[in-house]
Amino acid sequence: MNTPVSLQKVAIVGVGAIGGLFAGWLGSRLPVGQVQLSAVARGDTLRTLRERGLTWVDAEGAEHRVAVNASEDAASLGVQDLVIVSVKGPAMPQVAPAVRALMGPHTTVLVAMNGVPWWFFDGLPGDAAGLQLQAVDPGGATATQIPTSQVIGCVVHASAAAPTPGRIESIKNNQLIIGEPAGGVTPRVQAVAALLGAAGFGVTVSERIQRDIWFKLWGNMTMNPVSAITGAPCDRILDDDLVRGFCSAVMLEAQAIGARIGIPIHQQPEDRHGLTRKLGSFKTSMLQDVEAGRPIELDALVGAVREIGQHLGLPTPNMDALMGLTRLMGQMRGLYP
Repeated sequence: MNTPVSLQKVAIVGVGAIGGLFAGWLGSRLPVGQVQLSAVARGDTLRTLRERGLTWVDAEGAEHRVAVNASEDAASLGVQDLVIVSVKGPAMPQVAPAVRALMGPHTTVLVAMNGVPWWFFDGLPGDAAGLQLQAVDPGGATATQIPTSQVIGCVVHASAAAPTPGRIESIKNNQLIIGEPAGGVTPRVQAVAALLGAAGFGVTVSERIQRDIWFKLWGNMTMNPVSAITGAPCDRILDDDLVRGFCSAVMLEAQAIGARIGIPIHQQPEDRHGLTRKLGSFKTSMLQDVEAGRPIELDALVGAVREIGQHLGLPTPNMDALMGLTRLMGQMRGLYP
C-alpha cells in the first residue's frame, strides 16, 4: 500500500454541514500554508465560496472566514493528496466521477458518510465477504470510480448546521473514528489522523472500522426513518412504548445480521435507547431532510442492511415494514425514487 509523502493538497466533496466543518477547521486551525484547500461545489454554495469564502461560527459566536479554492469542475482542481467525501448517500453515484477526477495513484479518499458504504465488505471476512451492495451502489458504479484500496472509512460523531450556503454553525462534538477497510493500522491512516487531530478533531484510529460503522448505524437505522415518517423528535419516539418496541424489534434483526458477518453487538436495544435519551429532544438528520424537501438516505441506513439479511437468508419482517413505510412516504413527497 502506497503512503502519501504529504497531505498538503486537500479537497472537500460535499460542502454541507459536515463537509463544511472539515473545510472550516482544516482551513483555519492549521499553520498557514500547511494545506492547500479546495472544494467541489455548485450553485449558491459555489458562488458563496468564491465571493466570501466559507464562514464557520465557534461556540463563542465568533465568525471565522476561510478561503477555499472552489470549482464545479473537479478536474480543474488537479490531483489531490486527500479527498474528503461528505455527501448524503443518494448523491454518491453523481459525485463519484468528481472524486475520480481528483484522484491520482497515491490519493487517499476519506469517506465520511452515514450508513453502510459501498466498500463495506471489501476486506471484511465472513459470510458476506466481497458482497456488492446494490442498495447503495447500483451496478457497482461508485466502486468502479473509487477503488477501495484508496479509501479510508470515517465515522463522524459531530454535528453542525448549514443554515445558508457556505455558513457552518451550531457545531457540537468533534469526534471522528477512522480506519482501513481491510483492517489494521497503516502509515496513511496515521497520517490522516495526525492532520485531522491538528485541526481540532478528536480522532480515534480503529483496527476494524466496519464495527464502528455498524454500531453507529444500529441506532440511526430506526430513529432516522421513524422520525421521518412521524415527524416526531427522538424523545417522543422513545416515550411511546409501541413505537420504541418496534424500533427494538428492528434492532434485534440487525443484531442477528451483525453476528453473522462477524460484527456482534453485545448491548441490548434498551441500552442504546438509554444513550439516545441522554441527547434530549432532537430532530434526526432524515427528519430535517424531509422538512427541507431533500432526498432521504434510506438505502444506506435500512436498504443495505435488509439486503445483507436477504443475502444471508435471515428473516427481517420488521425491517421490511420500516423500509416499505419510509420508502412510500419518501415517494409520495418526491424524496425517494
